[in-house]
Amino acid sequence: MSLVAHSLDVIKRLQSPTGAYPASPTFSAYRGYSWLRDGAFIAEGVSRHGDVAGADAFHAWCARTVGDRAGQVDALVSRAARGEAVPVAEMLPTRFTLDGVDGADDWWDFQLDGYGTWLWALREHAARHGRAVPGVEKGVRATVRYLTAFWHLPCYDWWEEHVEQRHVATLGAIHAGLRAAAALGVLSAAEEASAAEAVEGIAALVERDGLIQDGSVAAPVERDGLTRDGSGPPRLRKWLGGDAVDASLLACVEPFGLYPATHPVGAATVAEVERVLARDGGVYRYLADTFYGGGRWVLLAGFLGWNHARAGRPAEARRYLDWMAAQATPGGDLPEQVSDLLLAPGRRQEWLDRWGPVATPLLWSHGMYLILADELGVHA
Repeated sequence: MSLVAHSLDVIKRLQSPTGAYPASPTFSAYRGYSWLRDGAFIAEGVSRHGDVAGADAFHAWCARTVGDRAGQVDALVSRAARGEAVPVAEMLPTRFTLDGVDGADDWWDFQLDGYGTWLWALREHAARHGRAVPGVEKGVRATVRYLTAFWHLPCYDWWEEHVEQRHVATLGAIHAGLRAAAALGVLSAAEEASAAEAVEGIAALVERDGLIQDGSVAAPVERDGLTRDGSGPPRLRKWLGGDAVDASLLACVEPFGLYPATHPVGAATVAEVERVLARDGGVYRYLADTFYGGGRWVLLAGFLGWNHARAGRPAEARRYLDWMAAQATPGGDLPEQVSDLLLAPGRRQEWLDRWGPVATPLLWSHGMYLILADELGVHA
């Protein structure tokens, strides 16, 4: 069985009857939970390869899960409008049980990127197949009200870290999601106006505080036999006011289009992520990563390859697809990360003791393999 076929099989087989995609079926910290962000990219992968029903079911699950909290959203928005500071613990969670309820386990929950990513993926799926997913209106509208009220707040990033910062990858996801929601044609006039105002506000904020010019400050770094010097146009920051590089920024270029691949900022961001974080076909999250010793993530190779493909560099994109495939277990399952070239090898054992082996299979890794395979015309 090809890795495309196996990835589709794994995702279909593990999808819950409710429509939710479990992050990983056996990993102790993820078992029984679905993330809007992970699931949105998983759904995008299967949608591209013809599993329309599976993607429909996931999007319907998202819409029900958020729609069931429309009253909570409206209460939160009303409190904020009165000038009340809403505690992080009272915001909507970033992950839900497969039945769509809040989990009982403590987690780093206040993240906004998943809500924007879901709206983006829903629009992509509907446009691709020329049909609306039925019954999503309430969930879409509640999500838009939530994002337009709170997009400006600090929250956890993709990696459930740094709740005190405003993360550019999060802003990029919200920017894309609100644009997508407006295109679905289900918003009220007031919701559409609020979405447009937020989109403009995000773009202006990132333009002002989310860019950094590395210039000649960055020392040359050798990756895969090539030396890249870090000079050129400004690139995106990990968070507003910072100077770190994070691989989640790749999504701000492709697929979210905050700065497209053809824009100098988009091109510079991709180049800097590759210069600093790519090694031998794999991609680290960020240089200070210590999670499981800081390995290279399979799904991030998919994002970098996706950007190369969209920028007209198919040979470079194929190199990352091939690296992803090479990380599969003998049974074809893709892990979350690999442990051969760790950034912090002394920190690996503490995570093994805490949560057990690295999540395998990780459905997001399989979803990203499907996306990049489709970008390159690999369907078997």
